[in-house]
Amino acid sequence: MRNKVLSLLGAAALSISAMGTVAAETIRVTLQLPEAHSLGQNWLAFKEIIEEKSGGELQLLLFPSAQLYKDKEVPEAVGSGAIEAGSSSLSRFAGAVPAVELINLPFFFEDNEHLRAATANGSPMREILDNAMLEETGARVLWWQAFGRNIYLNSGDPIRTPADVKGQKVRTYGKILGWTVEELGGAPTLMSGSKQFLAYQQGAVDVGMTATSAVKSRKLYEVMDNLTLSYDFAVEFVAVINNDFFESLSEENQKILLEAAAEVEKQLRDEVYSQEDVIVEELADKINIVNLTAEERAQWMEATKPVAARFIESAGPVAQAAVDAANSLK
Repeated sequence: MRNKVLSLLGAAALSISAMGTVAAETIRVTLQLPEAHSLGQNWLAFKEIIEEKSGGELQLLLFPSAQLYKDKEVPEAVGSGAIEAGSSSLSRFAGAVPAVELINLPFFFEDNEHLRAATANGSPMREILDNAMLEETGARVLWWQAFGRNIYLNSGDPIRTPADVKGQKVRTYGKILGWTVEELGGAPTLMSGSKQFLAYQQGAVDVGMTATSAVKSRKLYEVMDNLTLSYDFAVEFVAVINNDFFESLSEENQKILLEAAAEVEKQLRDEVYSQEDVIVEELADKINIVNLTAEERAQWMEATKPVAARFIESAGPVAQAAVDAANSLK
């Protein structure tokens, strides 16, 4: 009899445990960067908040370093529900929402204050772009992940002016970036971030586009000689979640996700822009740092002017509305 009771108790315990497992909502996250990168740490901060505040009802599993999907595959993977959530470069949504590449317009944002105001959670520009991404892809933006400002990498003679890019094969990761390279006289080559190291090592491209944080985390200084601080546009990623999955959650857990997203978004943006100079200092003994003079920067601005007009003409009314919204914050 005692063994039967113990058996029943054991079965009940297993049943309760199983119920708990079923009740927990697991959010699998695909990330193309290493866990140690600021974006990986950002997701881990998000994980800690939501798991604690939900009492374990929400669980997050992070798959870094493009283990599951490359960045170009993330919009479709998340939008279709193949995976619950992920991060990708904002420009990877341009196929569905061309207007998102506004963020990549060279020298569009006057300074960091203008950029922060335009990209802030709830800003007019954000609302236009976030709503368009949700409508067109089924992926809901949880938060924008600041990645830093664009820089150029190369070997040999350093890049200082547009003339130095002419005739060079340049790694890009979005259509507007390709147009920018064309205006500089180079040949754009679309390439996922995870492929950079090997591409630079093998000479598949001559010049790279990325941010200082990626130079550090991906150790790109091992395969390139020069880092040019062009800072011509912002590099932004988005943390997205499948909308059907999000709406299947309780209102309380939805609120937990949104509040945590707002918290970690601010943390990351503060960290990224305060750490850019620190990272450059850390890289100074590993790669040649090239600071542009005011005259050299003016040459870049003049050379890339046609990109904005081309963008507005091709990307349609949503792009014009987003541009107007961003300009209103100048």
